[in-house]
Amino acid sequence: QVQLVESGGGLVQAGGSLRLSCAASEGTGSYVMAWFRQAPGNERTFVAYITANGDSTEYADSVKGRFTISSDNAKHTVTLQMNNLKPEDTAAYYCARGYACPPERDLGYRVSWYDRWGQGTQVTVGS
Repeated sequence: QVQLVESGGGLVQAGGSLRLSCAASEGTGSYVMAWFRQAPGNERTFVAYITANGDSTEYADSVKGRFTISSDNAKHTVTLQMNNLKPEDTAAYYCARGYACPPERDLGYRVSWYDRWGQGTQVTVGS
């Protein structure tokens, strides 16, 4: 069973940048990989995903133009580059593995599409 470990979270001021990494214990090239986030008292919500071949990406409207997801299948890693961070980006960020390239792209926005999750890394954005 694949294990996912996130790293790179921390405290940053508004307008700053962070880079999150997700390391997988085995290859994930046949799956869709995603980032979700969850603030206390809120639902876990979609941030971004990248398809198995790395040829398609999707982003939540709230992060478009600011966040970039990428993958390196050879290194078994997925990265989330976050620029121009805002206080509302504050949350625990989770890496997830899904079944395959979603036949309908909006399926990949759903928590239920993913069967493996990391433990999360905290991102806190001050003002």
